[in-house]
Amino acid sequence: MTRKQKRLAVILGGMGFIITAVLLVMFAFGQSVAYFYMPADLAKTPVAPETRIRLGGLVGEGSVVRGTGSTVEFAVTDGSTNAVKVKYTGILPDLFREGQGVVTEGMFAAGTNVFVADTVLAKHDETYMPKDVADRLKSQGLWKEGQGRENPGKEAQGQEVKGQEVKGQQVKATP
Repeated sequence: MTRKQKRLAVILGGMGFIITAVLLVMFAFGQSVAYFYMPADLAKTPVAPETRIRLGGLVGEGSVVRGTGSTVEFAVTDGSTNAVKVKYTGILPDLFREGQGVVTEGMFAAGTNVFVADTVLAKHDETYMPKDVADRLKSQGLWKEGQGRENPGKEAQGQEVKGQEVKGQQVKATP
């Protein structure tokens, strides 16, 4: 084998390795992709049963029904007339409540309109909301920037600070 043939064999082998690696990565990502939908999106374009998706929006007021064991049913809405009934078996996040932002992951049960979730995520504080969900809710007038507590330190206002000790030294603080 000449030097030129060896070089060509190494290049072709390297390209074959890279192509194989890219195909394996694409296959792995294709298996784990879950598209994000809101109830209004599902009303326009229904999803085939047993297709894994993420459903986001707000937990409908008065829709939480606790079943036997750890089964919970609730509705996810985006402020439109469309609401999707969700069934979840498991422990809900501590921040889960009616009117709260939520993202669920799962699939529709075959032959029903019930979304069976295997994961439920509640927003983690009063200002977080996924950008596309917040934009849609803002456009409908249901969610405004800065909702939640106005000033978390408000309850501490008006208290006079007499002094603080810092490493054994007295420090005066002005009110």
